Amino acid sequence: MLNTPLGTVFVVDDEQHIRIAIEQFLELQNFQVRCFSRAQDLLSEVDEHFNGIIISDINMPEMDGHQLMFKLHKLDSDLPVVLLTGFGDISMAVKSMRNGAYDFIEKPFDNDHFLDTVKRAIDKRNLVLENRKLRRQLETHSSPGPRILGNSPAIIQMRNILDNVLDAPADIMINGETGTGKELVARYLHDHSVRKNKNFVALNCGAIPENIIESELFGAESGAYTGANKRRIGKFEYANGGTIFLDEIESTPMSLQVKLLRVLEERKIVRLGANDSIALDVRVIAATKINLLELCEQGEFRHDLYFRLNLVDVKIPPLRERKEDIPLLFLHFARDASARYRRELIPLSQQQIASLLNNDWLGNVRELRNLAERYVLLGEHAAFEQQQDNSMTLHSNMGLAERVGFYERNLIQDALVSCNGSIKDTMEVLSLPRKTLYDKMKKYDLQRKEYE
Repeated sequence: MLNTPLGTVFVVDDEQHIRIAIEQFLELQNFQVRCFSRAQDLLSEVDEHFNGIIISDINMPEMDGHQLMFKLHKLDSDLPVVLLTGFGDISMAVKSMRNGAYDFIEKPFDNDHFLDTVKRAIDKRNLVLENRKLRRQLETHSSPGPRILGNSPAIIQMRNILDNVLDAPADIMINGETGTGKELVARYLHDHSVRKNKNFVALNCGAIPENIIESELFGAESGAYTGANKRRIGKFEYANGGTIFLDEIESTPMSLQVKLLRVLEERKIVRLGANDSIALDVRVIAATKINLLELCEQGEFRHDLYFRLNLVDVKIPPLRERKEDIPLLFLHFARDASARYRRELIPLSQQQIASLLNNDWLGNVRELRNLAERYVLLGEHAAFEQQQDNSMTLHSNMGLAERVGFYERNLIQDALVSCNGSIKDTMEVLSLPRKTLYDKMKKYDLQRKEYE
């Protein structure tokens, strides 16, 4: 089994034997290496997300190592660039370091020193990218806009996928049952990406009559069809620079799927009745509640369109598969309803929390949100009337340890709710020492700020 590469190294040198020597040496040390003979060729392959380092000769025709480093640092000032030269001296070394070089190595170089420099540069790059990712996650979860709440493993995994592709130029396929929040996920991707200042356009493909869906998507010129009295701007054109969300993509007529595939591949549209194409810079997010591959096998959805849309697959777990998130979600929705309707929020009892956990939630998060609103508007008895026939114990499939864990977690959550997140008051309510409370909150991934 091959070992995972220690890192990526791009090497640029106009001398072939130097490139070959460096490539062979670093590959033997388990680095992934790519070589270039011209600085211009390397530039086109690097951006601020590049997860490696650059090793460049200084004395090269057309663009030398200093010029290359300057251009690279305009893309990303933290990108490590190691400079090589066969004609170096102390003043050149000092100048290079002052101009931002990570290190300066004279040819011929000592292998041990060269390897140590590469390893340190890779470590620095990994640290920079990891810190950027963490900062981005903190900004995403604290900035205005949609939030994806929950601490269950399934939701954490989904958030990690979303955060990794926020700015990636890739189309997204969202899979989720009715009520799981597919449009929320699409808005999250848009509002936390570099496209956030452009339009987000949502379209339900199943709600538009087949005879007008093409003009809805691509637009139409005046006179293109009966009743077209003026030019119509389609959804794709309106979303240019931003994001278009195609919900219930499985409802797209077969006759339109070929045209949609062409638009996705060429990133151009032609309005009905027009000849000239319009270039698009748009992210496409499609969503479905059914298994599209099964639909493809039945001949009701095109395989090529499915694979073109499915570059990144995001699966939203149903609520029944992340029941540990239910109390937090209910509290969030109830607080929102309490503020909108100016009603007092009464904390849930343990019996009511058990009732929530025992429900299968066929309507998923949407059903839970509706219950939270009824709870605030109508009171606890009216809101939970529909669920009184359910067992007040935890799900029968749970073992003893799971039931005890759920019960303990919910007791702590209930106390945090009633105490508005105050650790001191929660300690008193539960008769727990501070350290014990913190340990249990850490165990169940309970964040005090969620209850303030």
